[in-house]
Amino acid sequence: MLVPEGFLFSAVSCGIKKEGKLDLGLIFCNAEGTSWGVFTKNVVKAAPVILGKKLIKEPITKGILVNSGVANACTGEEGLKRAQKLLSETSKFLGISEKQLLPASTGIIGDQLPLEKILPKIPELIANLSSENPLLFSQAIMTTDTFPKIVSKETKEGIRILGIAKGAGMIAPNMATMLAFILTDGEVPKNQFKKLLPKIVDQSFNTITVDGDMSTNDTVYILSSNLKNIKNWKNFENLCLEVAKELAHLIVRDGEGASKIIKIKIKGSKSKKEAKKLAQAVANSPLVKTAFYGEDPNWGRILAALGKTEVRFDPEKVEIYLNGIPWIKNFKVINKESVIKEEMKKYKLELLVKLKMGKVSYELVTCDLTEEYIKINAQYRS
Repeated sequence: MLVPEGFLFSAVSCGIKKEGKLDLGLIFCNAEGTSWGVFTKNVVKAAPVILGKKLIKEPITKGILVNSGVANACTGEEGLKRAQKLLSETSKFLGISEKQLLPASTGIIGDQLPLEKILPKIPELIANLSSENPLLFSQAIMTTDTFPKIVSKETKEGIRILGIAKGAGMIAPNMATMLAFILTDGEVPKNQFKKLLPKIVDQSFNTITVDGDMSTNDTVYILSSNLKNIKNWKNFENLCLEVAKELAHLIVRDGEGASKIIKIKIKGSKSKKEAKKLAQAVANSPLVKTAFYGEDPNWGRILAALGKTEVRFDPEKVEIYLNGIPWIKNFKVINKESVIKEEMKKYKLELLVKLKMGKVSYELVTCDLTEEYIKINAQYRS
């Protein structure tokens, strides 16, 4: 794992989550950092999202404070006060302005932050700061995740990029219960981040879906310690995108109860907007997802999902392929059902839908829907 210069990490257990699991994490930048953020488009926004959208405009960012177990969403004015109090107390111990610390939370919606549990642990959190603790930090931000999600890259000129994310359920484009933090030691002005981060998110985190539900807490922060000069911007930006894409795919791989990863590709659409709508309809269809889980070649569900979007296309011209194997053409099965059924047993699948209406393509990555997903979410609070 390549850790960018200027960053320290820490994690502690405050008792928010059960069984003494880590539930409070801190990323600290010991230089004058610059940052930007992209947040959920859900009308219902958690307190840390509301605060984060304001604080991200500050010229200097020194750290990111994250708790798991409690989302601090739908908590009203009291939730905002508690989030602000947490930032204020932590920044005092760090010796920085509270405006230089960004918040993020994930967990149960509707519960207030238990400051009586969290605040006494702040000194320990800060005392444990180390460049060797990114894994502990990643574990502290997990909820229903089954594994930590960390990706690192290094440019040809030695600029390091580290990405850490969490997410497994309530994942949908725009964005997904997803938190992601991209760190670099390359010198990047805030205006450059403002242009770069939305592009990265659009091509990575906004091209995945697990269940079609949009979170109240989705947050992606990018933060630089500005310790190294960037000369090859194209290489740097490409690697930032690679980090985000790999994190996004790890989130889908860890989709709650998922047993298969499915790439949905729409080809031959009139516009990106229409192609995206069609891909999302297929990827989020419970009937399509359960058919893939059951390895049932029920292709009618795919056409039905496409049709419910009201995007105009000729159903009889649609061709469907699975992992490159012709499946459907002119409403007729091309290969024997047994061939497709055998292919559906694979862990990684690619569903290609050719519309023959235009020249635009769009890809989306999703997973299947299993009994385990229902079990996890039915018992989430218990």
